[in-house]
Amino acid sequence: MIPFDQAFDIVMNAARPIGTERIRIEQALNRILAEDIASDMDIPPFDKAAMDGYACCRADLGRELTVVETIAAGAAPTQSIGEAQCAKIMTGAAVPKGADCVIAVEFTEQLSEQTIRFTGKHTADNICLRAEDIKSGQIILSKGEKIQPEHIAVLATVGCVEPLVARQPRVGIIATGDELVEPSARPGSSQIRNSNSYQLAAQVAKMGAIPRYYGIAKDTNAAIDALLNKAVEESDVVLLSGGVSMGDLDLVPGILKNNKIKLLFENVAIKPGKPTVFGLSENIFCFGLPGNPVSTFVVFEILIKPFLYKMMGHDFRPASIRAPLAKTISLRRTDRDTFMPVTLTDNGTVAPMDYHGSADISAMCGADGLIRIPAGINELCEGTLVHIRTI
Repeated sequence: MIPFDQAFDIVMNAARPIGTERIRIEQALNRILAEDIASDMDIPPFDKAAMDGYACCRADLGRELTVVETIAAGAAPTQSIGEAQCAKIMTGAAVPKGADCVIAVEFTEQLSEQTIRFTGKHTADNICLRAEDIKSGQIILSKGEKIQPEHIAVLATVGCVEPLVARQPRVGIIATGDELVEPSARPGSSQIRNSNSYQLAAQVAKMGAIPRYYGIAKDTNAAIDALLNKAVEESDVVLLSGGVSMGDLDLVPGILKNNKIKLLFENVAIKPGKPTVFGLSENIFCFGLPGNPVSTFVVFEILIKPFLYKMMGHDFRPASIRAPLAKTISLRRTDRDTFMPVTLTDNGTVAPMDYHGSADISAMCGADGLIRIPAGINELCEGTLVHIRTI
């Protein structure tokens, strides 16, 4: 059994780049950039009005001003602003030469059809200067960035309609166990429905990889081997749940070894999730996960998700919230790091979820995240500040 931090380092150091592809901007949400993006122009590309009003020279604000033209957004000015002159201008329109400020329309008085005067005491420039946001050639998005809606807007602004992104890992998912039936079936005596695979597929899809479910393998070498070989042929990463502990029918580690997959560890000092296996060959990465759904959920969040992101070139940093405990937490066993599901209360404190062990996946539905209690600590007192790893 190895410490979690050692297991994490082993997994992350094993990650290999997965390749790249160009996609349309419409499909880029949640993908990982595989290149730096530079602007092809200044933003704004010209001095533009920040509001509706009149473009004029600040030195003339105390005088009556003659309106020489009206400039709409998208139209180029046709005249320069001379002494005691102004141009009516709309938000976003190009500021004419000779003007050094835009006075808001609500601070003007119409004296005649072509004459106005400024009624305010002072004014800001109200001009967005050329290149004040972005300069031509400036790197505005970096390789490894996870593309969110605001990044889509930036890509569109600089004309990058086909960004280069990391290919999405193909993740094969296999459940093992004679006791398992599909969710559509009514479990018989001593049977349970397979929830792990569907949970893992959802976690894989949510973080931006491509899941494929290969079904349930009975607890035989032949059945597990057949599904494993099919998944290995079609996947970049394979996740197997069940069959990794110390029982007579926990066959997964041996089958992985027989398929020339080198196991880098077989047990991790965490709770839940101790019997976690990780191995690799030239063409595949394999994780063997415990059969209980809370264990698979937690191991995916703390180990597999960062690994899949690393394959795509993204440095995943889970969001963290720091808050005090609502009540004291006491642990009976302290030989492993404990990852405990918690919720944020209405008064901003952190309360542990009431759950009955790693099979009680329903308790995760109300959780806001996980806290990590290091090995060797048997009590965290009420009021202790803890970090919540959001999920």
